[in-house]
Amino acid sequence: MQPFRTHKGGVAPLYRANVDTDQIIPKQFLKRIERTGFGEFLFFDWRRTSDGKPDPSFVLNDSRYQGASVLVVGKNFGCGSSREHAVWALVDFGFRVLIAPSFADIFANNCVKNGVLALVLGEDEVCDIARRAAEMPNYEITVDLEQRKVHDQRGFSAAFQIDEFIRHCLLEGLDDIGLTLQHESDIAAYEARQSSPAT
Repeated sequence: MQPFRTHKGGVAPLYRANVDTDQIIPKQFLKRIERTGFGEFLFFDWRRTSDGKPDPSFVLNDSRYQGASVLVVGKNFGCGSSREHAVWALVDFGFRVLIAPSFADIFANNCVKNGVLALVLGEDEVCDIARRAAEMPNYEITVDLEQRKVHDQRGFSAAFQIDEFIRHCLLEGLDDIGLTLQHESDIAAYEARQSSPAT
């Protein structure tokens, strides 16, 4: 998993509350067995009209936000089912940071396992970032996980809190497998003891 230390990127505002995982990646696209290839189906029902064409009114179809890597969303983002595919779709589309007043717990945990920073800020701060992204052309923001700060070049700055274990995993690029492999020598020693003939 790629370590997360400092990230600077364009911001797309999707400030809606209670966006569930079935909207992030609809159930009909969960048949793939790989983690890749889900990006084209992200927010499928919102990105397309009933006849399958791109909906020009949806934010991610707006040319201003092409290539954005930071998504600003409303409270309780990622509620609903526990499907990890929702995070895979966001990553495959190009998002590395999600900013919201709150996230659903399982979704936030899935973000950590995939190197995505689910950043919680106060509702007023999130609204301010969303407004700036909507009003300011080429709006970018910088997230510094080491310093626990987020800022832009136009006067916005905020500090944030984050669980230290989550911060450690993101800074070091450690998913569940990476955490386990930190104890590789202990595991090898245990396996050697188990395979040795009894005395």
